[in-house]
Amino acid sequence: MSAVTPRFSRRLAVLFFAGSVAVEMANAQDGRTDTRGSFGVPLQPFSLRETADTGPRAEPIRVAYYAPRSQPALAPRAESVEDDLERTNTFPEINSNRPMVAGDRAILRNAIAYAPSHAPDNIKNAIWAVNTLRRKPYVWGGGHASFNDYGYDCSGAVSFALHYAGLLDAPLPSSDLRHYGRRGRGRWITIYSRNGHTFAIIAGLRLDTTDLRDGGDVGPRWYADSRDTSGFDARHPAGW
Repeated sequence: MSAVTPRFSRRLAVLFFAGSVAVEMANAQDGRTDTRGSFGVPLQPFSLRETADTGPRAEPIRVAYYAPRSQPALAPRAESVEDDLERTNTFPEINSNRPMVAGDRAILRNAIAYAPSHAPDNIKNAIWAVNTLRRKPYVWGGGHASFNDYGYDCSGAVSFALHYAGLLDAPLPSSDLRHYGRRGRGRWITIYSRNGHTFAIIAGLRLDTTDLRDGGDVGPRWYADSRDTSGFDARHPAGW
């Protein structure tokens, strides 16, 4: 009995040891299975903290922000000067010798021509120069010996205007004005000539020595109305 007991005890110890090893191996096998996915790929540990701390950090979204600026109040739009002139029938003047009106057509007021502001300077000068003749009498041949004369005839008055526009060096009779410049009407000046008479339209006003209303040759004057151009040759200075 005493001999069997020690032997039995050794076997029991061996069996116990073998059982313990088997249990540890089983546990180890179960632990490896828990860390693999369906295809045997090792699973990566997941943690909200680790994702926030160790993963690539996204750049913050940068949004441009502009503080709203107060918009200045818009000034009321000025009305057209030409519209005002049409309503009020008033005419701004540069000075008493150089009256001018806005736009591109001359205006006649109290026998004085107001040069249009859009006209070239030489056209304005011609208009203002002719204003100085408004009290000159009709004189046959007047204005031909010299641009400055005590009286003017029709072609002498037209020659005077062309001279002060810088477009004529010497006075011309009506017969020569029929061939002056180019054929047809001009942008700013049109000369209507026939044998025996000449007149001109400058910026919309007629420069003529004949008073069609009262009749007779009265001298160089401005007129707002035109006249029949039948039988006249229309000519204009080149470019004007």
